[in-house]
Amino acid sequence: MSDLVGKSAVVAAGAKNLGGLISVTLASRGVNVAVHYNSDGSESDADATVAAVRATGAKAIKVQGDLSAPANVTALFDAAVDAFGGVDFAINTVGKVLRKPILETTEAEYNSMFDVNAKAAYFFLQQAGRRLNDNGAVVTIVTALLGAFTDGYSTYAGSKSPVEHFTRAAAKEFGTRGISVNSVAPGPMDTPFFYPQETPERVEFHKSQGMGNRLTRIEDIAPLVLFLLDGGHWVTGQTIFANGGYTTR
Repeated sequence: MSDLVGKSAVVAAGAKNLGGLISVTLASRGVNVAVHYNSDGSESDADATVAAVRATGAKAIKVQGDLSAPANVTALFDAAVDAFGGVDFAINTVGKVLRKPILETTEAEYNSMFDVNAKAAYFFLQQAGRRLNDNGAVVTIVTALLGAFTDGYSTYAGSKSPVEHFTRAAAKEFGTRGISVNSVAPGPMDTPFFYPQETPERVEFHKSQGMGNRLTRIEDIAPLVLFLLDGGHWVTGQTIFANGGYTTR
């Protein structure tokens, strides 16, 4: 694997759960990290992650903002460039989950889901394409439900599905500068975001569909993201399903 020491990254929703682990994993390889968080309630997590990054000897800043507003995406990259002198990697773990039948979904819920999962991802890619150094890399977290035939998740999977095309288009457009662009599709992850959407019975069903009768763990995904930034840089324009066989296509 190549030497990443001194490289810099933006990690959207990088304060906790998968984003937090990615932030600290990158720092362990010498990468400076701009840790993004959304709400005031996540600031203490951002502070803890910044401290963990700095404990490795890497540099870190925290940046707050609702990334469904493109101006806040721009501000996030501005802050990273100001702090580190440039950005090499952009990882977007932002996501919002809703399990609700189509017949019960409101316009406000639809708009919110697409704002967070599709619009924010699009303008994050746009800023990455504008601001990343040559030979950089972009990774967006999507969902294994893109390969599922199931009920309830129309706005979640539906608002993540455009990111596959955004990824392919960006890979073609940014590839002339050596920038790779990929998406990673985890299975249902064992994090606090998953459980409120499901009954205990459905949680057990989801576990039964994965290898080892378990949910995807954040520790399953962070090494894959690191690989795509480094040794797997030749991979581009892909959506990689990493879910223990939960879904495939």
